[in-house]
Amino acid sequence: MKVDGGIGSNLSQVPQSAKEVEAAGYSGAWTAETSHDPFFPLLLAAEHTTTLEIGTSIAVAFARNPMTLANIGWDLQSYSKGRFMLGLGSQIKPHIEKRFSMEWSHPAARMREMILAMRAIWDTWQNGTKLDFRGDFYTHTLMTPFFTPDPSEMAPYGPPKIFLAGVGELMTEVAGEVCDGFLCHGFTTERYLREVTIPALARGRAKAGKTMEGFEIVGPSFVVTGTNEKEMEAAAAGTRQQIAFYGSTPAYKGVLELHGWDGLQDELNGLSKQGKWVDMGNLITDEILNTFAVVAEPERVAPELISRYGDVIDRLSFYAPYKADPTRWLPVIDALKKA
Repeated sequence: MKVDGGIGSNLSQVPQSAKEVEAAGYSGAWTAETSHDPFFPLLLAAEHTTTLEIGTSIAVAFARNPMTLANIGWDLQSYSKGRFMLGLGSQIKPHIEKRFSMEWSHPAARMREMILAMRAIWDTWQNGTKLDFRGDFYTHTLMTPFFTPDPSEMAPYGPPKIFLAGVGELMTEVAGEVCDGFLCHGFTTERYLREVTIPALARGRAKAGKTMEGFEIVGPSFVVTGTNEKEMEAAAAGTRQQIAFYGSTPAYKGVLELHGWDGLQDELNGLSKQGKWVDMGNLITDEILNTFAVVAEPERVAPELISRYGDVIDRLSFYAPYKADPTRWLPVIDALKKA
């Protein structure tokens, strides 16, 4: 199992952070599109590392178009010498329309088309194929030599792998059909992964005439750990808050419903609209916490993660929404990589 870390978004700190992540033994490092651009840090990370795989988890797809993403993916893949992974997510309608001022409609179908359009653009640049992509949402039919990258830049590596994040079954099927891997949302349980996510991915792969062979599943997992009771309590409190935040989102309601917590999403959503963030965290019981997170002392974290996900996840990262000593994860990384 590969184990991934993060490098943050402060550009002045990224070079050192990337070096430390690589030296710690992580296989890859991801950036997220939150308060900063997710791609700029990866350019610095590529410059200051040699083996570390780098990727976005996630970049907001619908804030961009296939051509801009194709350009970014091409350049980062070339500069990193084949180490870039393009991880995309749809975001939710209010953010696309009100934060990015972009169009929102039919997210699963639009995402499928966006990824196919990118692949068509890369094929044109790499193989000289005439660009003639015509879809319901995107049309790309013009490409002249002046705007075509040198195909030799990509020759040794090929285009970057595309990963897609999702929770709902339609988007998950799209990932299986047109992507190289799937980014499990942090708000995923083992049961949801096995009973909903993996069957949806398999259906998508079948549509493309493919099996799950070679398809990578990336699983960020909540982990609550600490070396003493005070640290464990702080870790649990931070994780409860994050679970509650995700649980308030209507798009993730199905995860809660699968476990029989049908009314929880409405209650959390109501409190979120009132800004009662602490009260939201208090609704996350020990049963819910232990369902979403591995709660264990440091030496038990790796065995618990392997027990839950060892046979289904190819890459794993620790979702720890609280302050922790980075060295705490080193023996966990070593144990997981040997699994």
